[in-house]
Amino acid sequence: MPKITFIGAGSFGFTRTLVRDLLTFPTLAASEIALMDIDAERLDFADRAVRRIVDAGNYPATVTRTMDRAAALKGADYVIVTILVGDTEVWRHDIEIPMRYGVDMNVGDTRGVSGIFRALRTIPVMVDIARDMERYCPHALMLNYTNPMAMLCRAIEHETDIQVTGLCHSVQGTAEMLAGWISAPMDEITYTCAGINHTAWYLDYRWKGADAYPLIHKAITENEAIYNAEQVRNEMYLALDHYVTESSGHNSEYNWWFRKRPDLIEKYCTHGTNWNPGHHAYILQEYQRREQDWRDDIHQWFEQETIDLARGHEYAAYIMHAMEGGTPFQFNGNVPNKNLVSNLPNGACVEVPVWASRKGLEPVAVGALPVQVAPLTNLYSQIEEMAVEGILTGNRRLIYQAVAYSPLSAAVLSLAEIQQMVNDLFEVNAPYVLSKSS
Repeated sequence: MPKITFIGAGSFGFTRTLVRDLLTFPTLAASEIALMDIDAERLDFADRAVRRIVDAGNYPATVTRTMDRAAALKGADYVIVTILVGDTEVWRHDIEIPMRYGVDMNVGDTRGVSGIFRALRTIPVMVDIARDMERYCPHALMLNYTNPMAMLCRAIEHETDIQVTGLCHSVQGTAEMLAGWISAPMDEITYTCAGINHTAWYLDYRWKGADAYPLIHKAITENEAIYNAEQVRNEMYLALDHYVTESSGHNSEYNWWFRKRPDLIEKYCTHGTNWNPGHHAYILQEYQRREQDWRDDIHQWFEQETIDLARGHEYAAYIMHAMEGGTPFQFNGNVPNKNLVSNLPNGACVEVPVWASRKGLEPVAVGALPVQVAPLTNLYSQIEEMAVEGILTGNRRLIYQAVAYSPLSAAVLSLAEIQQMVNDLFEVNAPYVLSKSS
């Protein structure tokens, strides 16, 4: 049975959910589950939760915990990574400093100036994890859930020989949302989705084999509640004819169209984001609340007399099951662009359909993105290529140039103002900047 290692196991909700799912598969039920975190208290909670799930299901799995990354990785077959580099007091600057310059980010963990500086802090750690994998489990598959997804996966692929794929909930989550809008059972829906993480597009979306886009269009244009639920994404669909994967809150900060003036923020970004108010302060308030209340949430889970052991929908469990000889599984994963999307940069990290089976991972080539969505997607991808190169080489100027091309920063600021904003962010991130930066 495989050894499945969790790096960042203190992500309590995610770890226990994924362990619950993977243990439901006979191919994985006797796995060794190795939990690793740098926070002893969070690691203890995760360890207790996983053991409770194992006991409740009477599974033959074994559980180990350690704060030693090398020990956790030795002999691993799969490595699940869910880490956050720096606490709220560090990454809040990613939101607050751009806001002082009028660049109103919302989530700030994936793209644009905020995503680039999160990548600056996180890439060195992720590459170190991958290099440890080269030493201790060179044939293991890394399943990454950490953001900024595309830049992290690209850096790992560039710097190491480790096989990595990035997993995100946005593709299946949006597919289910669209199915709900047209009252279609999800098991009757098929689709092809491709692009890059958080900016992948449903190239087709079918219900019982028939094109469902006319039904989606009708729902958006005739149902006010549906339109208002995702104003940004719905406006993008109405303009570009294809639906994008990630939420309105995220997408509002990725492009030029919605967050460059207060009136546009009020109209499109304050209410219709379907999962948060869309205001730059919300994400800080939410994470500060979590910092204060996370122990209470965990204690409430432990106080439940019984726990739900029913299988959920975490991709990683289905992928590992397929690779261990179970049913082949198709998912959207983040992988290197090796002739998969013909009009995105070669080698860049793309998000495309991938088959998992005993043979391993087999990405599916989708050809060219439609001409109306390709320019935006290509720009993001090329910015991320610049940012990753700048971070890996310590080239501050290249990082500045990546931010200068970022659509929201460019819509609001001059080049000189962008340079000053970047300088301010470098200053607060000094402990994380590579020593060779210049």
